[in-house]
Amino acid sequence: MFEAWQDVLRRIDEEVVSIQRPRGSVTLLAVSKTFPADAVRTLYNHGQRAFGENYVQEFADKRAQLVDLADLEWHFIGPLQSNKTRSIAEGADWVHTIDRLKIAERLSAQRPDARGELQVCIQVNVSGEASKSGVAPADTIALADALVKLPRLKLRGLMCIPEPTEDRARLAAQFAELRSLQQALKARGHALDTLSMGMSADLETAIREGSTMVRVGSAIFGRRDAKH
Repeated sequence: MFEAWQDVLRRIDEEVVSIQRPRGSVTLLAVSKTFPADAVRTLYNHGQRAFGENYVQEFADKRAQLVDLADLEWHFIGPLQSNKTRSIAEGADWVHTIDRLKIAERLSAQRPDARGELQVCIQVNVSGEASKSGVAPADTIALADALVKLPRLKLRGLMCIPEPTEDRARLAAQFAELRSLQQALKARGHALDTLSMGMSADLETAIREGSTMVRVGSAIFGRRDAKH
């Protein structure tokens, strides 16, 4: 796992350097879903700090097992139902998957003051697939305008999951749409610094299109059980 993690860091660094962006301008989020807390602890001991989880109960269980790792940064990157927001509001540092105001309102209401602001991203359905979560691109600005009025949340940026395709130009176009939306929001006065896009197979394309955070699981931890 250490070698695989190092290889992903090398891929990120090489791509950043090749397009003349500053080293360190892209954060690696290690997606640990379906892997045990011990795997997170091992990678943490090598220096990784940001970890992503997709399932509410699994997140809560791992957080409880790793509570001694004070500077571990938890990112929730899965679909979030309104009746399951409390443990995320109380325990996560980031949520990448806000796609409707009701979810944001519940996270805001349930976030403990002592935890500080919850860092959030709006998930945008850039592929237009009916099976994908995410707000429609055309509705993103209205959601952002409403979200920033909520206490205890800080809007950091946008997230997307493009359609699975080998067509790099098609992938790049979807990532570019997210970047364009970020620029439109910045023009409205929103101070956004995060584009959460790119995974194991397409992180180089995402970085070329402006990603600041890539979400990588299988390239670090290996293949997951087929049931997931």
